[in-house]
Amino acid sequence: MIEKREILDEKALLVGVIQPGLTEIIIDEHLDELELLAKTAGASVVGRITQKLSKINPSTFIGKGKAKQIIMQAKELDSKLILFDDELSPAQIKNYHHLSDEIKVLDRSGLILDIFQKHARSKEATTQVELAFLEYLLPRLTRQWTHLERQMGGIGTRAGMGETQIEIDRRLIRTRITKLKKELVKIEKERLTQSLKRSSEYRVSLVGYTNAGKSTLFKSLTGADVFIQNQLFATLDTTVRKLNLDTSHTLLLSDTVGFIRKLPHNLVASFKSTLKEVLEADLILIVLDMSSPQVIDHMSTINKVLEEMGANNIQTVQVLNKVDLISDSNMINKIKRTFPDAVTISAKQHLKLRDVKTKIVEQMELNYSTVEIEFPYNNGKHIANAQEGVEVIERIYEKDVVKLKIRGNKSRINQILTWVD
Repeated sequence: MIEKREILDEKALLVGVIQPGLTEIIIDEHLDELELLAKTAGASVVGRITQKLSKINPSTFIGKGKAKQIIMQAKELDSKLILFDDELSPAQIKNYHHLSDEIKVLDRSGLILDIFQKHARSKEATTQVELAFLEYLLPRLTRQWTHLERQMGGIGTRAGMGETQIEIDRRLIRTRITKLKKELVKIEKERLTQSLKRSSEYRVSLVGYTNAGKSTLFKSLTGADVFIQNQLFATLDTTVRKLNLDTSHTLLLSDTVGFIRKLPHNLVASFKSTLKEVLEADLILIVLDMSSPQVIDHMSTINKVLEEMGANNIQTVQVLNKVDLISDSNMINKIKRTFPDAVTISAKQHLKLRDVKTKIVEQMELNYSTVEIEFPYNNGKHIANAQEGVEVIERIYEKDVVKLKIRGNKSRINQILTWVD
């Protein structure tokens, strides 16, 4: 089990690399996001460095001279943590630790894993995060171990690695990974059982960039008491609630973990069972923070992640959230033109939520069908069940049978038709 530990006000220096095909403006945007990640982890950012690079240095990612310069600057700023926006190899991290005994060097993946460790609550989330963390740590074990002992915890070592786990060797780590994978298989089976029970329901998943307001929209629509905070990855656990839009349109709404650029691959793999909630959806609501200057970039990242997951064929509806944070009407209209089919709302202010519900009903209707069926009176159980989760248009009682004309989503209708003799 991962130990929760708050490490506040750890000074961090950010490093971004301008590689071919990227511009300084793009890297600045990426570093803005890295700064938000650092603050979420409990660090205070004291500076940022960008470096143009035509070729990656296998030893230090950037040139060795520049690496020494960054370490010197970190010391001048009294920073004990250097954060790279790009993923560093275990060898590169080892070399940085040789260059400086006093300063920790962490990449974006390590930072995101640290945040996930901090925010994991349920057994499923903590198991998934611990597995991802150990798989990330394993190739870095011998390279970071003495450094972690010196640092005695802090960002990137939130699991207590600096104190209580210094003597764990590779064999024990691998044993723990094997055990966690077995636990996740059990969790996935439980999810599959839950999924089968919900197979006849129309399912809608909220996806979006982290901190776009998914959980706020989820709470506004369902009234569910979910954790909401203005920071990245505030929630990791998928929450599912039933939502009655009207007398004939009922669905299951799920809130999932937020997306972000450069999400660590082993973290995505560990959260496979959680993300299946999206793959099994009939409709995906893509929630966008329209007040963010990077809203178009966020949409691109979401599309990329959905495609990687194999969810790009599922019907989607775009929801432009946080319109209340924009005072310029021209800016609002400009964003609307960029996303012409989107619904514009404020989940926090409960503004235009009816438009979201109307859009969902429109999509549900595309997946609805109407059938006429009949059951003998002695089949009371099926008569009762056939009228659940559908709209009963007509009910006729004849001498030997009850005739029903019902309308509902196709999966529910198909399930009911299997009961008809």
